Amino acid sequence: MKTLKIIALILVIVGALNWGLIGLFDFNLVTMLFGKGTLFTRIVYCLVGISGLIALTFFGKIDD
Repeated sequence: MKTLKIIALILVIVGALNWGLIGLFDFNLVTMLFGKGTLFTRIVYCLVGISGLIALTFFGKIDD
């Protein structure tokens, strides 16, 4: 389970960086790497979304 959480965190970071690039430079890294609307692009977006849901479980474990 720890490995799944690490992978999810990495994918959430990738998603956040991609959104930052879109916001700052109107540049979509995922689309540039895998093409617009391709199956692999959709898979990457789905994995990032699922990872975001997994990352929601981290909130109960944040220590001050």
